[in-house]
Parts: sequence; C-alpha cells; structure tokens
Amino acid sequence: MSQFGHNRQTPLLDEIQSPEDLRKLDESQLQQVAEEVRLDMVNSVSKTGGHLGAGLGVVELTVGIHHVFNTPGDKLIWDVGHQCYPHKILTGRRDAMGTIRQGGGLSGFTARYESEYDPFGAGHSSTSISAGLGFSVARDLKGEDNNVVCVIGDGAMTAGMVYEAMNNAGAMNSRLIVILNDNDMSIAPPVGAMSAYLSRLISAKPYISVRNAAKELVSHLPDRLERAAKRAEEYARGMLTGGTLFEELGFFYIGPVDGHDLNHLLPVLKNARDQDYDGPVLIHVVTQKGKGYEPAEQSADKYHGVSKFDVISGKQQKSKPKAPLYQNVFAKALIAEAREDETIAAITAAMPSGTGVNLFEEEFPERTYDVGIAEQHAVTFGAGLACDGIKPYVAIYSTFMQRAFDQVVHDVVVQKLPVRLILDRAGLVGADGITHQGSFDLAYLGCLPGIVLMAPSDEKELMDMVATSATINDRPSAIRFPRGEATGAMELPDRGTVLEIGRGRIVRQGSKVAILSLGTRLEDSLAAAAQLDARGFSTTVADARFAKPLDEAMILNLAREHDVLLTVEEGSSGGFSALVMGLLAKEGVFDKGLVFRPVHLPDELIDHDSPAAQMTQAGLDAEGIFQTALKALGPGSASELSSESKQAKS
Repeated sequence: MSQFGHNRQTPLLDEIQSPEDLRKLDESQLQQVAEEVRLDMVNSVSKTGGHLGAGLGVVELTVGIHHVFNTPGDKLIWDVGHQCYPHKILTGRRDAMGTIRQGGGLSGFTARYESEYDPFGAGHSSTSISAGLGFSVARDLKGEDNNVVCVIGDGAMTAGMVYEAMNNAGAMNSRLIVILNDNDMSIAPPVGAMSAYLSRLISAKPYISVRNAAKELVSHLPDRLERAAKRAEEYARGMLTGGTLFEELGFFYIGPVDGHDLNHLLPVLKNARDQDYDGPVLIHVVTQKGKGYEPAEQSADKYHGVSKFDVISGKQQKSKPKAPLYQNVFAKALIAEAREDETIAAITAAMPSGTGVNLFEEEFPERTYDVGIAEQHAVTFGAGLACDGIKPYVAIYSTFMQRAFDQVVHDVVVQKLPVRLILDRAGLVGADGITHQGSFDLAYLGCLPGIVLMAPSDEKELMDMVATSATINDRPSAIRFPRGEATGAMELPDRGTVLEIGRGRIVRQGSKVAILSLGTRLEDSLAAAAQLDARGFSTTVADARFAKPLDEAMILNLAREHDVLLTVEEGSSGGFSALVMGLLAKEGVFDKGLVFRPVHLPDELIDHDSPAAQMTQAGLDAEGIFQTALKALGPGSASELSSESKQAKS
C-alpha cells in the first residue's frame, strides 16, 4: 500500500510558518521536511484538484532554495508556476491550500498580490529569466546585494524568449542565478556521484579562484591568444558537464545535479549564493515529475493537471461528460476535412491534447506539427506553409495566441495569407484564472483588415465553421470557441456544411428588443429573451456567427425594427460590440433614437472561480443579459409592461 494511505503526521512542517523557520533547521532534517511537504501536497491536491506532477518533482529543490537563500530578500522567480505548490506550502500559505483555484482562494500560479514571496507572477511560460534580469539590474542600480534566482523548466526552454533573455544576461554580466529544472529533455549525461563531484568542484571557490587567476594572466596576452584560452577553458568544462550551449550564451554552467539528493544539491546552491562568478550562472538540475507518488510516476502525463483523486489508488474523480468537448468537436471536423483534402495540416504549440490536435495526429501524423512553446514560430511557420499551397490550421489557446500577435499581423494579415487560426479556451476559463482567460481575441483580431473572424454558438456551428475555413483561400481566418463541454443538444454530422461568409441568422423573432449574440452566449440570450417575453417585451434573438465580416443587412434591420438592441459576447470591450457600434454610427442609426447596450466582459480581470460564478460576475448569464435589457428599456418599462399585460389579458 502507498505510504500516502496512512494518516502520517508532519511534525517538522507543522513548525514551519515561513522560510525563516526552515533556515533554522539542521541540514540533516531537510530530507524529512521534503517528505512531509510531498505528503502534504498530495493530500491537499487530492481534495481540490490542480497541478500535481510538476510540484512533486521540485520538492527537494524548493526546500533547498528556501533553506540556502534568504527569501523574500533574495528574489525567487518560478517560471509559469505549475510547480509552485511546495513553495506556497513553505511560504505561509499551507493552511489556505484547500482553497487553491477556487473563488476567493489561492491562485494556482505565483501571484504578486498574494505573497511577498511571489515577486513575479506568471501563467505563461518562459518569462522568468527576462524578469529575473530585470530584478538583477534593478538591484545593481540601487546598490543592493540580494540574490535573484529563477527556476525554469526544460519545456519552457523551447521558447525563443528564453534565449533572448539569456543572450542579454550573458552580455550584461549582471549577477543572476538560473536553475534549469530538467525533467524531460534527455539533455543530461547520467547523474551520479561523479557528476555531483564535478558540479561541486566547478562551482566551488578553489576552482573559481584558479579560473579568475587564469583570466587575469591571459588578459595580458595578445587578444587572439586571450580569446583562444577563454574558448579552450569553456569547451573543456563543456566536455565534462555538457553545458557548452549555455557557456556560449555567457552563462557559467554547473551541472547536471540530482535534484532529489539534497547532499548533492545544497553545496551547489551554497556555492552559487556565495561565489563571485562574474556574470550569470546556470545550474542544471535533473528531476522527475511526480516524484515520490507512485500513481503520478507511472502516469504518462505524470499527473500534470488532476481533478480530485483518491490518495491510495490515485484514481481521479472525473465526472462523465454530458456532451462532447469543443476541442474534440474541432478535431472531428478537421479530420473530416483532411480526409478529403490532403493539403490540410495542423500546428500546435505544446498543447496537442488541449486543442484536440492529438486526435488529428492519430490519423495524420505526417501532417501534424507540435512546435513546442513557440507561438510566434507556429504562426509564421503556418504562413510559410500557406505560401506554398498547404492549408495550415494553427491551434493555440486564445491567451497564448496573444504572444504571436505581431506574427499574425506582419506575417499573415499583411500578406493576406490563408492561415487558419484556431483559438481554443476563448472567454472565461474557470479555475486557471486571470492569466489563462481568453478575453481579448475578439478585440485584437477584430481590428485586423481582411480577416474572417467566426464564433460558433454550438458544436454543429463549430463543424460548419471548420468546413467553411477550409474553403477560404484568399485571406486569413480565425475561429474562437470556449473551454469545456458543448451543448450536447444535437447529433453531429460526419462533416460540416460550408456557411456563407458574413451571414448570421435569426433564431427567434420579436418586435421590441433585439439581442445579437456572438458565440456560445446564445443559449443564455434565448433564456433572457424568454424572461423579457414573459414581462411583455417581444424579443428577437440573432446569432451573428461572424464578427468579421459583419452581416450588415441583418444588423441594420435589427436596429431599425426594434427599440432596443443588445450585443452579447464573451470577450472584452473593443471587440464585437465595437464593430457593431461602428457600423451603426456610420449608417446614422443612432441619430434616429436607437437604444443600444453592449454586454461584454467588464473592464476588470475576473479571477479564478467556477465558470458559472464567473459568468454571473461578468453579467453574461441569462439574468445579467435580462437585467441589462430591462435597464435599457428605461423607467417607463414598468408602466408599459402593465399596459401590455392588460392587453394580453383582454
């Protein structure tokens, strides 16, 4: 039976309220602390769900860092934050771990507003070294001497921003410590006693002193010989440790080090803290995702993200879906198109399962490309494919597509290339919170000339829009859809039907109020319309389908034939409603007394909570839409209701 099946006590962890308490312990006690943190984390996440595997892999590393470095004076920056749960447990938030990713509770990532031990917040990867360099330079400008430590995973090393930051840091010679948490990359030679000895030797004072003396000596040689001597020393160490790449970027490389052996880890961390390396240093630490919890170790995804689970068996309490996931509907639709068109290809940026591209890959592996955490490259790679007759579908979460905005503009839109952008997780996303909300895509894509921008109201429309996009060969297009389950209200066809571009549809006909919905808020719009009808206000509901090009004829008819017009979208201001308002203003409709109200996300960031609670907070549920319409009808609506009700009774 798993050791986690027992109700074990955590005597040392119970005494730790902050890293200051951890630093009072003897080094011989730290392994027990790590075991208690691991136990505590497994028990906690089993009740709440969340990110598990990455955190289990860095327990010893987290304990070691907080023991060796004087946090929060020394700045500790976690890249992305998937692995920050042990850090939260050790920094005064242990009692609140039961609230993680829940409304009003702890964030699933690092967050500046949450703790002084979180100097930099992040939910997107590959930002830590850039931010850490900023902290280092700020320290130097202020004449202070604290350490700055960045922990970055090997997956994040696939992003170009990392190398931009390392190149800059290496050129500036500002003191910065980067810890590469290598849990997947196979870039490390075998880790063992010899490796640990070499890492400790190379990071220690005698070697640094000899190295500095040698540098001083060769500085008196002619430039050519000085450069040759420096290169020889770097390559000699690279042959022993494998760090030549990082040396070439200007970092002093130490490693690989076993990230689960504190006897190996602590001396290297101390050396990094105490020695003058004349510039940035990179410590290569090898760890195992899911370490210490057998179900996670045995799982293919190492329990990266989990729902609530049984601690003993590891079995997750996943509810059975009542309807297909939107991402899987997209995959079904794309597979159907690809069977008929061998030029269709799928691209994703390290999110194959999250976007449904993994299902496409099962049937068309030779036409599937996962480029890693490299959204900019993904878009321009797609642009290159499009130039030569391939139909690329670039599937990236809405929040991550933000990172490739320049490529969308410069490489796709300016050249009018038929790249098909697929934006999953559009709108509010529940427990992942602020950093993962897909709030801005309608605004940042809606301003681009010539793009076809679609948002389905249900799974059938999603299939139709994928089929439609396959026919668009003269300009870029984009489809945005939300996270989670579709409506489940219909049986899906084998293949989608091509829609007329820029044509919406009337779903329900009325006469006084018109609700123009874009995307999956249609169901709530219909529910709000039913409430308005019950109050005596005849309501039309239309499904826009396209944010660009707009169905101008339909929208103008809605505006001219109704007293009140509402637009509804699960996106920020500056998106669909702005495009509709521009059309109405240009056509002079407002001059004739139309009452217009946009219903979109408020001008604030909505933090992690249940999706239903987020919709209520945003005013995007049926009740919120209904209340907006009532207010738009004005103070006379009550008397009008009374009059209409009397007429209905008679």
